[in-house]
Amino acid sequence: MKRLLLLGLGLVALLVAPLGQGTYVTYLLCSWLTFGIAAMGLNLTLGYAGQISLAQASFMGIGAYVTALLTLAGWPWLAAMPLAVAACFLVGLALGFPALRVQGHFLAFVTLAFNTLFFLVARNEDGLTGGPYGLSGMPRPDFGLLDTAQQPAFYYFTLAVFLAAAVLLWGIVRSPWGRAFKGLRENPIRAESLGLDTRRITLMAFAIGSAYGGLAGALFSPLVQYVEPGSFAFAQSLRILLMVVVGGAGFFFAPMLGAAMVILLPEVLRFTEGYYLMIYAGAVIVLMVVCPEGLIGLGGRLRDRFQAPRPRGDLQEGARP
Repeated sequence: MKRLLLLGLGLVALLVAPLGQGTYVTYLLCSWLTFGIAAMGLNLTLGYAGQISLAQASFMGIGAYVTALLTLAGWPWLAAMPLAVAACFLVGLALGFPALRVQGHFLAFVTLAFNTLFFLVARNEDGLTGGPYGLSGMPRPDFGLLDTAQQPAFYYFTLAVFLAAAVLLWGIVRSPWGRAFKGLRENPIRAESLGLDTRRITLMAFAIGSAYGGLAGALFSPLVQYVEPGSFAFAQSLRILLMVVVGGAGFFFAPMLGAAMVILLPEVLRFTEGYYLMIYAGAVIVLMVVCPEGLIGLGGRLRDRFQAPRPRGDLQEGARP
């Protein structure tokens, strides 16, 4: 009951968030939801399945470029988006094969190499990606009654996509696949001894997480209406990874908290002028030292600290001393 109440309050907060806000604040909220989708996908790969990926920004880039190229060619967004997601799913499936042979920091290097490869291809293939100048002028989706050219309308469009993606992911993590992902993370050898196909589970973890990166890229393209290689460099993958770690890897809603801290908190601290980055970095360091489980773990610790202890059985009302 308490969870349903919190979910309801959170949904109401999301619905009223852009009301009375300026264009820039609404843009930040759209960015938060967009990167939240990418972080949710990485959380599935890293937090639930325990597979390290440093290439989530490259999947955002693939999704963004596919969507940009198709919409500039006259395709509607609803037709371009599934192709962008499918492309990232297939590339993520292929990238998952190295995970069958290498683990830990070796796997991190493989995904890092893929992100670097994507960046170089995007920067040098002028005829396809526009090279360092990128692509611009992508139209925003127009659904007749809802024209997302205006920022508030685009926010509600982004929110609808985000909620649909979150519901789908919730179903995945609550399904047998989700339990298999957790088994792979906790003990791959035990999972295999129980009859789980760890090879297929690993590939699906990469593929689904990559598809969510592609969906985020498909939203990013009409949001900024300009895509260029620098937006999907390795630093952006680290940024998405920070969202997952700061929020709390392995917790469903944690990426949204992490994305809020990474995207929104620096804007809140801009009143400190030249010191805001130092304050922000210090806050992240303190959080990671005090509570490595992230913001979700910190919330749990505070709840346990201030929650009244339950009475022991021998001290309950009606019990004998």
